[in-house]
Amino acid sequence: MVTKSGDNRRAERLRCHFAAFLYSGDDVVEVRFIDISRTGICISLKDWIGAKPGSTVRLRTNELGFIEGTIRWYRAGKMGIKLTETTNTTAQINSYFKHYHKQIAANSPSAPPPHTLMVNGRR
Repeated sequence: MVTKSGDNRRAERLRCHFAAFLYSGDDVVEVRFIDISRTGICISLKDWIGAKPGSTVRLRTNELGFIEGTIRWYRAGKMGIKLTETTNTTAQINSYFKHYHKQIAANSPSAPPPHTLMVNGRR
């Protein structure tokens, strides 16, 4: 597991980059995934949304379908979400890691830093 000093994350986070929609109550905003683990995600929001830490949100992506989570933090246009441990969310995340996330060859001349992954041929 790769973590920062003092970081209490239990699951390794892997960089990714794909679009999604975040639903919070009646609000909907377009977002981009920054990183993902089996227990959480970090996203960048394209617009402000009135959700606060502790709020339950849903996300919809082509890669994951619908998943649910709880906002852990929200600042500077970014949001950390802890994924809800339901059978649906677990199945969606497992499927994502099996079918979409592809490790870049370490010996590639243009290979990014370790733990950067490709999604559908893009970083």
